[in-house]
Amino acid sequence: MPPLLRYPSVDELGERAAALVARHPRDARLRRIGTSRAGTPLLLLSVGHGSRQALVVAGPHPNEPVGGATALRLAERVLADPGLVEGADTTWNLLLCLDPDGLRRNEGWLAGPYRLDVHYRKFFRPAFAEQPEWLPHGADAATLPETRALLTLLDELKPFFQCSLHGVDIGGGFVELTRDLPGLASRIEHTAARLGIPRELGAYDTLYWPSLGPAVYRIPPPRPSGLAAAITEAAVESTWYHPHRYGTLTAVVEAPMWGVSAVQDAAPPADPDGVLRGVSRALRHDTQLLKRILKRLRPYVATDPDAARLLGPVDDYLLVCPGLADSWDPDTTHGARRPLPPLSTAHLTALHIAGRRLALRTAGLLHQLATGAGREAAALLPELDRLVDAWCAEIRDGCGARWIPVPHQVEYQARVVLAAFELTVRDTPEGSRSGERGWGSEPAVPMHWE
Repeated sequence: MPPLLRYPSVDELGERAAALVARHPRDARLRRIGTSRAGTPLLLLSVGHGSRQALVVAGPHPNEPVGGATALRLAERVLADPGLVEGADTTWNLLLCLDPDGLRRNEGWLAGPYRLDVHYRKFFRPAFAEQPEWLPHGADAATLPETRALLTLLDELKPFFQCSLHGVDIGGGFVELTRDLPGLASRIEHTAARLGIPRELGAYDTLYWPSLGPAVYRIPPPRPSGLAAAITEAAVESTWYHPHRYGTLTAVVEAPMWGVSAVQDAAPPADPDGVLRGVSRALRHDTQLLKRILKRLRPYVATDPDAARLLGPVDDYLLVCPGLADSWDPDTTHGARRPLPPLSTAHLTALHIAGRRLALRTAGLLHQLATGAGREAAALLPELDRLVDAWCAEIRDGCGARWIPVPHQVEYQARVVLAAFELTVRDTPEGSRSGERGWGSEPAVPMHWE
């Protein structure tokens, strides 16, 4: 089967997986583990017959479509290398897309052209409460069918290794782990260098997390929190943490779409407070501007049931932006309960991108709402177009964001998954539940929200 040169759609994922099973009927199987809210099958591709289970989850965030292509690439690699199956006594289970409904909403940009403005005008990511990996009220209270299907699968497989495939729209690659894997950071460095992928050495998601090496971070245990804290810090139970009881190591592998070299600059910045003030000021200004546009737009979409899926993430973003701006501003964080850690140029670059990205995502969703809401709402489109174009130009020209070809994204993510898998196999004797060590042995650390 020819390699993918672009992101696959929901239907293409299923078709390619079925074709692979037809070519390898003895070693590969495809089954439905559940159904999405819109009735789309959740497909699991399994390869091998080992007694130990590895689980790879693609597409938990539908605006990060690299994972589906990576899952197919991993299946091909595993079928070609007996050492990854029989040699490791492992069955590989690849969930092709956890949120197929959301991925369908992104299909307007999946095939290209791969430009920032095209991406954000057609971008979709659901509200926090509709993202199936999060369990803000615990596993027993989970109601999304996608979440219930994944929880059931985790309890069925009891995997010794779980990998969640994510993407970074602008920045660099990094990995989050539920426990240390010595040697992973060096393997990531080697892979990233060979494929021209910048490593994110100060990831916004992991601002307060322990570092396990360059571009590798420790996922802290969850802690109880309210909705606002859950959205901004994601410090809640998740399907990453759920299988810890089985000794599972979970790795979250992030691969960038547009790379920015400065996210791997570990040098101390010349004027960190000045940069932080500028980032915070811009985020506050953009938030107020977008709130005014939303206020004008909301009457035209208030009765549209489909618009609620777009309004949900808009409301989330506008809720958290003021608090984020305050948490980064040195004029408001002095004496705060949770001061910022020491910041490198990489950290400041990541924060600058994060602020601009939040504004761009919100503007892109508002653009979609205005496009489908009639003539009066369409009067807002020129203003939204100016904002999207200006903010994309700032990222492209000011940050030097460059497109990373889809095959490079896929190869990078697949190699990092295999490196984490091989180190986990080495670190986890057969029949062992060694993944339990380390969890809960340190105070909970707030998670930042991506």
